[in-house]
Amino acid sequence: MFSLSLFNDILRPFNTTYRCWSVSMLPGSEREDVERGGKIIMPPSALDTLTRLNINYPMLFKLTNRRSNRQTHCGVLEFIADEDKIYIPYWMMKNLLLDEGDMVQVESVSLEVATFSKFQPQNSEFLDITNPKAVLENCLRNFACLTTGDVIAIKYNQKIYEMCVLETKPGNAVSIIECDMNVEFAAPVGYQEPNHEKTTATEDMMVDPADLMPEPTGFVAFKGSGNRLDGKKKKDNTDDPLNQIKPAYQRGIPDYNYTIGTIQFLRNIRPVINDKENENKDEFKPFAGSGSVLKTKAKKK
Repeated sequence: MFSLSLFNDILRPFNTTYRCWSVSMLPGSEREDVERGGKIIMPPSALDTLTRLNINYPMLFKLTNRRSNRQTHCGVLEFIADEDKIYIPYWMMKNLLLDEGDMVQVESVSLEVATFSKFQPQNSEFLDITNPKAVLENCLRNFACLTTGDVIAIKYNQKIYEMCVLETKPGNAVSIIECDMNVEFAAPVGYQEPNHEKTTATEDMMVDPADLMPEPTGFVAFKGSGNRLDGKKKKDNTDDPLNQIKPAYQRGIPDYNYTIGTIQFLRNIRPVINDKENENKDEFKPFAGSGSVLKTKAKKK
C-alpha cells in the first residue's frame, strides 16, 4: 500500500482574501508596536489553515491590491483579529492605495534572505540624527521583510521618519529575519549641499597688534593740519587708514574692548616674500650713482 504522507510534503500555498483595516481600528488598547513595524494581525482561522498546510517558516505573506495592481510583503504578529478581517499598519495601506474596509489578497510566500538594501529619507531632518544607521537597524527589528519601492515609516524620539526602499538584494522582496545585511543611504529628498565660502587661513588669523592699542591721549606729534603755500586747498586724506599713524604696540596694556566669554589669539604673520619676483625688479640703492667734477684740473707742463 502507498503511504498517504507523501501528499503532505507538497507545498500548498495559503491564498485568501480579507477586508483590511488600519491598526487604529483594532479593538482594545492602542497597539503602537504594530503601527511602527512591518507585521500584520490576522484572524485565528488563518492560523488553523496555516498549520494544516505545509508552508515554510517564518510565515511571510504577499499583500496584493488587485484594483491598483500594488503589492507589498509582510510578516504576521498575532492571530487575534475578527473573522474575515486583518489589521495592517497605516503606512502599508498608503503603499497599497487602500481605504478602510477594502479587500486585499493575502498569499503565503518564501523569500530569500537579504544581503543589501538602500534607503532614501523623505525629509532632510533625518540627517539631524547622530547615528542614523544604528537607529534604522534598531527599527528594522520590527520588520520581517522589505519590498523595493515601499515607503516604510520608523519612529525615533517621538517623531515619524519615512524611508523609501530604493534597492534590495538578491531580489525585489527579501526577508530580513536573522540576516547580515549591508545598508546604504541616498541623499534625502530636497537636500542641497551647503555653500561654504572659502577663506584662507592667513586672512582669518592675521591680527595687527597695533589695532588693539588704546587711542593716544595728550600730546601727539604731527597730528595737526597743514596749509599749502600756493593757497590751494589741501586734499583731505585724514580718513585714509593708510595715512593714519598707529601707535607702537606695547605689552601689558589691557584691552578695554574685551568681550566676556571670548578668547583672541594674536599671531604676527610675516608676508611671504617671493625671491624670484624680487630678482627681476631693480631695487633702489641710495648714493649708488656716478659723480662728475665741475672744475677741471690744469695740466702740468
